[in-house]
Amino acid sequence: MQAPDDFNPMPGRDDELQPGLRRILAPNPSPMTYRGTNTYLLGQTDLAVIDPGPANSDHLDAILNAVKPGQRISHIIVTHSHLDHSPLAAPLAERTQAKIIAFGGPEAGRSEVMAELATQGLAGGGEGIDTAFRPHIEVEDGDVIAAEGWQLNVIHTPGHLGNHIALGWGDVCFTADHVMGWASSLVSPPDGDLTDFMAACEKLGQHNWSVFHAGHGAPINDPAKRLDWLITHRRAREKQILSALETRPGTARELAERIYTETPAALLPAAERNVFAHLVDLTCRFLVAPQSKLSVGAIFARTP
Repeated sequence: MQAPDDFNPMPGRDDELQPGLRRILAPNPSPMTYRGTNTYLLGQTDLAVIDPGPANSDHLDAILNAVKPGQRISHIIVTHSHLDHSPLAAPLAERTQAKIIAFGGPEAGRSEVMAELATQGLAGGGEGIDTAFRPHIEVEDGDVIAAEGWQLNVIHTPGHLGNHIALGWGDVCFTADHVMGWASSLVSPPDGDLTDFMAACEKLGQHNWSVFHAGHGAPINDPAKRLDWLITHRRAREKQILSALETRPGTARELAERIYTETPAALLPAAERNVFAHLVDLTCRFLVAPQSKLSVGAIFARTP
């Protein structure tokens, strides 16, 4: 978690970020969503709504009220199907007749190892999945979404969730929950996959972006620096886990208790999920091994 910043816009107000781009903050602040979900309106005539947000009638009204004379909502784009990003897409589509566009349903893009963990019954640990979410149109990495006056390049960025996408608009990128300035992204199996997350960070780093607009929090005006921080942060946590396992084997929970020594007890389940995400990644890289079947309760040890 990062130190609090001065980002605190009024929920429901459409704030212009630059010509053709506005942001409306949803009224859903929480420890997981910071001030709330950022909904973006892109365009001058045909508008793309990026991440309509949670099921909230006030936020739906705010989006509709932001449509000016001569404008219409032509596209509804959902970056991923967490409950703070996608549920309002269907009501907004009913009101506007716009199509919902996304990578796929809640399980789309899930890696093989995470699919196996899900079959074992592992679930939860995140912001909550919008299990009913289904887009009208599915897009893939490299696809282009366009209308009058704007074009978005789809970048599949799994890791926070398998169906997570980022959207490139020139040298601007809508990174949703993959890269945020106020906190590191949550990676919680079986929905989050750290191996995929790190690969997606490297993918985003191949572009020369001027700014990241995240799903929560303020714009990130030094994208390369933030990506470097995220990668360094994750690698430092990995070293902590490997160092702890040099002492003795342990479960994800035991390792979390040994590593997160200043974390309140109420937050240890989230810490355990984070450690487990690393353990799955390290297992796939043959740096650690579970002493039984790969699971959140398994005892892990360093490989010889």
